[in-house]
Amino acid sequence: MAQFGYENDIHSILKLDMPITNGPMARWQRKASSSNTSAINGLSPGKPANVSQSSSKTPSKTPGKAKKTPSKMGADRFIPIRNSKQMDVANFLLTKENEPSEANAPAASVTQKVWSVTLNGYNIEDAKILHLGGKPLNAPEGYQNNLKVLYSQATTPASVKKSRYISTTPDRILDAPDLRNDFYLNLIDWSSRNFMAVALHNNVYLWDASQGEITLLMKLEREEDYICSVSWTKDGSYLAIGTSDCKVQLWDVENQKRLRSMESHTARVGSLSWNDHVVSSGSRSGHIHHHDVRVANHHIHTLTTHSQEVCGLKWSPDGRYLASGGNDNLVCVWPRVQEGGAGNESQFVRCWSEHQGAVKALAWCPWQSSILASGGGTSDRHIRIWNVNSGSCISSVDTQSQISSLVFAPNYKELVSAHGYAHNNVAIWKYPSFTKVAELNGHEDRVLNMILSPDSSTIATIAGDETIRLWKSFEIDPVKKKAKERLVKSTSSVIHQSIR
Repeated sequence: MAQFGYENDIHSILKLDMPITNGPMARWQRKASSSNTSAINGLSPGKPANVSQSSSKTPSKTPGKAKKTPSKMGADRFIPIRNSKQMDVANFLLTKENEPSEANAPAASVTQKVWSVTLNGYNIEDAKILHLGGKPLNAPEGYQNNLKVLYSQATTPASVKKSRYISTTPDRILDAPDLRNDFYLNLIDWSSRNFMAVALHNNVYLWDASQGEITLLMKLEREEDYICSVSWTKDGSYLAIGTSDCKVQLWDVENQKRLRSMESHTARVGSLSWNDHVVSSGSRSGHIHHHDVRVANHHIHTLTTHSQEVCGLKWSPDGRYLASGGNDNLVCVWPRVQEGGAGNESQFVRCWSEHQGAVKALAWCPWQSSILASGGGTSDRHIRIWNVNSGSCISSVDTQSQISSLVFAPNYKELVSAHGYAHNNVAIWKYPSFTKVAELNGHEDRVLNMILSPDSSTIATIAGDETIRLWKSFEIDPVKKKAKERLVKSTSSVIHQSIR
């Protein structure tokens, strides 16, 4: 019977009839105690709102702080305390934000802004991107990417003009069979009378740009000889032709008659340029000869600085300087030929050696007489702008392609460059900023020469793919064109009255 009495004693001990005083508080008791404490703290400003009233005796892991870390035994996740004021603000923002404004809208908006700043740290109105009404938002101060601003109060200024439309397809394409694909030759020129001269092997053809008619002007006697260069006089009446047999021929185009054949060079004549009655010719020997076509002894001067073939020659529009470029990478500027042969024109004014490739492309600026542009070959690929007066290089740009020709377009004050390897295209640059305006693609081989039409509206390019392409890239606005024509008529009438 003793064992039964022992079992009864054990069962009586294990019964939980009495509360456990030294154990952790139950979860429902902790929650009830926490809510009561929050309510008391919200009404009593003298007591802190975040002090827990838990009866747990477990010490905090971070002594000195107001918040108590719950004990591991029977502990739950930390629930932040929100007083009744914060709950009211949140409830107002959720329910009253989109309601229409009442008579006391200004006072309510101020109160709402204060509550929003108190709860969120910033005003919600400032954070909105889209609005159903009212003025659009400005971009924040210091905002860099304006493309991502959906609305802006700033209006587009009227002074900002859109760039003109430039067609990337040629206006016309002409065939040029038997074209000699030689970088150092100058096989095309456009006269002031709107006739284009094109050299195809040993023939010279004339194309009337206004009528579209083609005329065979001349043909060399020997089949092995070929045309190396062509150049019109300023009035467009006469054409100078350089040949591979070291001659410079002068032709009367209207009568289709050869006036004379001038011999002085010892190698082919690859470049020509006129200055009044003097035609300058550049040879593969590196020599430049001046020919006065009015006299029997036409050869009046020789310039001998270049050591290799002279492939570029250009007289300035005012006739003061002759620019020459050669396969020796030099750019030289020579003075005008003096009447009577003073001899000082044999010494160059400037000579630059900055290019690292052959210099064939040369162009004088029509509106700045002292500015010369030059372009280098495959090893250089740079366009350089020179000031002849100071001798300095004003600017340069790397085109990443061989430069065969340069032309200034006065209608829009732009510079046009023709390229060979590796792009085989034409590039239009804004001058003097050298911002690329457009690229004209279409040639399947390197562009050998480029010329400008008499009205400066069209450029013609001839390439190794045996085609001539005409690009109408510089047509004047009709309003400006009429104003220019009226100015020319008024000027001519004044001159006529002064003569009478």
